[in-house]
Amino acid sequence: MAMSPFAADDDDGLMSEINMTPLVDVMLVLLIVFMVTIPAIRHAVKIDLPHASSQKEDPKPAQVTVSIDADGNVQWDATQVDDAALAAKIAAAAQASPQPELHLDADRKVPYEKVAQVMSAAQAGGLTKIGFVTQPKAK
Repeated sequence: MAMSPFAADDDDGLMSEINMTPLVDVMLVLLIVFMVTIPAIRHAVKIDLPHASSQKEDPKPAQVTVSIDADGNVQWDATQVDDAALAAKIAAAAQASPQPELHLDADRKVPYEKVAQVMSAAQAGGLTKIGFVTQPKAK
């Protein structure tokens, strides 16, 4: 008489355990087959696609340089202007699309009042982008 945990059953030696070895063998064979065939499945069709530019064209706004020298003279893009001409040029620049950037380049000896007048004229004329031009300290 064989000594097994199921010896008390009347099944006369029938095993009710699942043999995992054939299942593992089949799974490994399928894995190898898929690993070999996946790179070969790629079907490449040669077509000649049209070329188009899809980059967003972002026009840079123009730059206007307003310089104030040590004597308080105002220059619009290296052309000297008086207060009335400055207001007219600012109004014309404010109507442009896209609106230009105003670069304010003032001498360090210019009184702040003159710089504030130019900034006030730019704001009153409708320019919204005003930047200060500075020189870095020499080392």
